[in-house]
Amino acid sequence: MPGLPTTPFLLVAAMAAARSSPRLHAWLTEHRVFGTMIRDWHEHRAVSRRAKSAATATMLGSSVLLFLVIGAGWQAVGATAIMATVGTWLWRRPEPSLRPERRQRA
Repeated sequence: MPGLPTTPFLLVAAMAAARSSPRLHAWLTEHRVFGTMIRDWHEHRAVSRRAKSAATATMLGSSVLLFLVIGAGWQAVGATAIMATVGTWLWRRPEPSLRPERRQRA
């Protein structure tokens, strides 16, 4: 879905994979790009500051685009309210601590 952050869809896919295919779940959790994000969520319900910032920027850009295309209609206001709620929830999640194995990757 254009304009929506990837993180929630990735987490749902990882959850479904964990229940249906151990091989796919292992591949996702060891993935070079997405693995750390999935492991942080699974182990600590934590989201990195970088992922929070990217999701917030995407939602902000989508909101601006909605207002430019639709105007100040109820659709743009409603969608922006939902994105603000999701953003608030997201920023209230803890951030993962920088573990030694992550320092080597960074």
